Amino acid sequence: MVRRNSYVFLILLFLASCATFRNYNQELDAVIEQVNTGNIDGAINTLDNNNKDNKDLLFFFEKGELLRLKADLPASQSVWMNANQQIQAWEDQVKINPAQYVNNVMAFIVNDKVMRYDGHDYEKVMLTTQMALNFLAMDDWASARVAITQTHEREALIKQVHDLLYSKEEDLASEKGINTKFQDLNGYPIETLNTPSVVNLKNSYQNAFSHYLAGFIYEALGERSLAAPGYRNAIELRPNIPVLEDGLKNLTSNIDRPANQSDVLVVVESGFAPRRKAFNLTLPIPTNDGIIQISISLPVIEDVGYTQPFSNIMINGRNYPLTEITSINAMARKALRDELPMIILRTVSRATIRAVTQQQLNKEVSPWAGLAVGVAGMFLEQPDLRTWRTLPDSISIARLTLPKGAQTITLPNGEQFNVMISNSYHVFQFRQTGNKVYRP
Repeated sequence: MVRRNSYVFLILLFLASCATFRNYNQELDAVIEQVNTGNIDGAINTLDNNNKDNKDLLFFFEKGELLRLKADLPASQSVWMNANQQIQAWEDQVKINPAQYVNNVMAFIVNDKVMRYDGHDYEKVMLTTQMALNFLAMDDWASARVAITQTHEREALIKQVHDLLYSKEEDLASEKGINTKFQDLNGYPIETLNTPSVVNLKNSYQNAFSHYLAGFIYEALGERSLAAPGYRNAIELRPNIPVLEDGLKNLTSNIDRPANQSDVLVVVESGFAPRRKAFNLTLPIPTNDGIIQISISLPVIEDVGYTQPFSNIMINGRNYPLTEITSINAMARKALRDELPMIILRTVSRATIRAVTQQQLNKEVSPWAGLAVGVAGMFLEQPDLRTWRTLPDSISIARLTLPKGAQTITLPNGEQFNVMISNSYHVFQFRQTGNKVYRP
């Protein structure tokens, strides 16, 4: 029986290899390099060629963003609708049986990389936020309202899942006697997850920009009773930020704004979200025959290159300051900080199975069989490094009153854009990557 079970374990390791061999980060590094040089079509072709037979959620995330940078907004929305439908399927699964979903997440024992990718929680929220921005760029405020409302509903469900997952993780960790505190892992770079910008976040999925944008959309549509909570939530998430506080403070006075003026929101997204990379550790695993040293691998956050966000924007020769209100970089780190206990629990559970299997094979088959399990485990036990890489690193805004009509916008890198304002509320959007600027 031991020998048969050991062979089954080896087969499971082999089956896991199909997902293990793919290097998603390497593929996206090539895509991002093309974006940085202005070659959006090349970036899209690279993404398509790498996903001919694997059009999963991440593919739709990335391609929708690339099409947005290309300013092909209808195509971007179509692709993102595919992504949103997959997330809605996840939501439906959770709503029907949340306990079963949590059990499935915690019970997986082969390899995290072969789990279905449902997106990190901040990515789920940013999808509908980005879709709302697309609708605004197409002057479809009603559809933007639908997207931003869906963002709020999604946040509520994510909170429910979080509470269940953490309760389940604590119970399993206690049952198995596994310490899931990443702070206790010798050598793990805890400083990457312990900065004030990360620790002070309320959670990993709510952000000031999404809620402020909701307030602006509701206000533009005349729904001031809904706009106020959006602004309040933004202030709660990022307190003591004047531009956020002014949104709520000026909500009533904006009613009397002259008809020839427009309330303008400038949105500047900068850089690219960080990536995850593997960090290898050796853990002592207790068995009936003593301690075995087992290698494990956990994800850590790594920046992909620093882009200095623009600090101001010039319109018609006048400078206006930009204020960073959301760091997706910090949200990604907070997400990993929250996920690590569950990742450690699954990883150490698998490592323990390998240790026991290796020990049994050493005694009952041969040392070579035990060595094969050890080597296979080291090779296949890789962390799940998948993330939405083309998301921006940070989001800054400015809000100002401008006369309707033609405007000239000058960015700090010298690029100029001639734009027209015809509505009482307007949104200008820019995406900065290195020294390259895109206008969706």
